[in-house]
Amino acid sequence: MTVQAAVNNRYGAGLLVAAAAMFTADVTVLRFLSPDVPFAQIIFFRSLSQLIIVSLWIGFNRPALFYSARWPKLLLRGLTSLVCWWLYYASFQTLDLALASTLTFTSSLFVVVMAPFVLGEKIGMRRGLTTVLGFVGVILASEVNGLTMETGVLFGLGSAFAAAILIFQNRVLSRTEHTATIMFWIGLVASVGTMPTALVSWREIVLADGLLLLMAGTLATFGMLLTVEAYRFGEVSALAAFPYVRILFALAIGYFVFTEIASLRELVGAAIVVACGLLANGYRRGVSP
Repeated sequence: MTVQAAVNNRYGAGLLVAAAAMFTADVTVLRFLSPDVPFAQIIFFRSLSQLIIVSLWIGFNRPALFYSARWPKLLLRGLTSLVCWWLYYASFQTLDLALASTLTFTSSLFVVVMAPFVLGEKIGMRRGLTTVLGFVGVILASEVNGLTMETGVLFGLGSAFAAAILIFQNRVLSRTEHTATIMFWIGLVASVGTMPTALVSWREIVLADGLLLLMAGTLATFGMLLTVEAYRFGEVSALAAFPYVRILFALAIGYFVFTEIASLRELVGAAIVVACGLLANGYRRGVSP
């Protein structure tokens, strides 16, 4: 039986800021890979890194966490993560850091849209309009012209949609499963799922690329762990704004490291997405009528 941690919103906020920095560092590191490293190998090493790190923790602390009677749900959760990661990293390979980071936060908007169908919640006029405005911000930030949309934007939106599904799956699994068990099964399913394509497209990796892949996988895994830990100590409503600091990290890294300059449309669109994401989920929690 787990003991409920005392509420500490300041500590939770610090963990979320650290997680945002790690997630930004993860996708930044991958940009220094040699262009001949196959995409399937990137996802495979990301999955394998998580599997190894979590397996070591479980093995040394609580071996019983390797098994769960609800393995079919964990298997489905792992498959959803695999799709999410594939689209997520594909978007960061094709878009600038700021825009790709902005698109990840549309998952909160997808959650609002899906809530009536999955949880039977009522949206309401104000929440519905806020969500629609949020997607208008996505269109603005993506600099869509006419009916054409960049492939990377579609990847980003697809990843955010998958992430929204993960939120509902987490709600179900967190009632019975330890975080380590969930993360172990994610790493296991994703590693096995990516292994065939990784082997087919396998290229010999030089030491530098191997170290970069190891570093990126480690950063992403600890970013996930910090996020889970943050919400164990902090209240969801109090921490809602802090994940968005990732956009600031992405703007800074994009500018100083890759000389990417966000356009006015990107900045305005990102601001709309952040504001609407906070408002829509504020209404959903009952903060506003």
